[in-house]
Amino acid sequence: MQRISAIEDQLIAQGLLDFMLMHEARRATKEDILLVHTPELWNYLHEKQPQEGCPVVQLDSDTALSADSIEAALYSVGAVLDGIDALMDGSASGVFCNVRPPGHHAEVDTAMGFCLFNNAAIGAAYALQKHALERVAVLDFDVHHGNGTESFAEIEPRLQFISSYQHGIYPFARTESDYSNIVKIPMNGGVMGDEFLQMWQEQAWPRIRDFKPQLIIISAGFDAHFKDPLADLQLMDQDYALWANSLHQLVDEIGHPPVLSVLEGGYSRQALATSAGAYIKAMAEF
Repeated sequence: MQRISAIEDQLIAQGLLDFMLMHEARRATKEDILLVHTPELWNYLHEKQPQEGCPVVQLDSDTALSADSIEAALYSVGAVLDGIDALMDGSASGVFCNVRPPGHHAEVDTAMGFCLFNNAAIGAAYALQKHALERVAVLDFDVHHGNGTESFAEIEPRLQFISSYQHGIYPFARTESDYSNIVKIPMNGGVMGDEFLQMWQEQAWPRIRDFKPQLIIISAGFDAHFKDPLADLQLMDQDYALWANSLHQLVDEIGHPPVLSVLEGGYSRQALATSAGAYIKAMAEF
């Protein structure tokens, strides 16, 4: 909640919140979750969930369950589904889902890396099914590779997944994929914003032009910021705005597919708030 509040406070400070529609998310259903995840994962999480007042249960060294964790995760997914509906029916021109917990490490059959359910992947699967789309792209600029979304893209060829990340840190991903719909952009520690943007423009934008997605979902993690304690990339607030501006130009070229962003990582609250604020302002074209 502290991260969500920090971003909201930043939007208020910038005078942006007055121009944005705020909605409480619906609660995703089991059927929504099973668009991506296995019944075994659903059952496992519910079996492990502690009762109210009981201690937190550790699923692994990073991922814990409290009595309310699953409920929070279902509302996080629900926010993405509501956002996709709003984009597809034209009631919103852009969406940012300010949610916790994050999702991009949750694999088809495994919760991990602070993530229980994969918000972005479920959103993509929902758009493919409910809105009968044929091509959805998920772009992930979190400093940690979105291994969970990758696991779904490996079994769903209608999903294009592109992920930039710092090589050699959690989740210790391979630098290549055997699947043509998956693009990995590994980066060494120390990469700054100009090189970050150049790598996206050279390695990702051409693939997106060829794929022509009908919807773009952004896994928006802000932990590539130079102040973030968990990694060593060197982005500044304005680099996220420059990335968003470049994406806008690409979207104009490929027929204006709607774009939804969902919050992933960011472990310096100050850097998270200011970089997310710069990104949201650029995405909204204020």
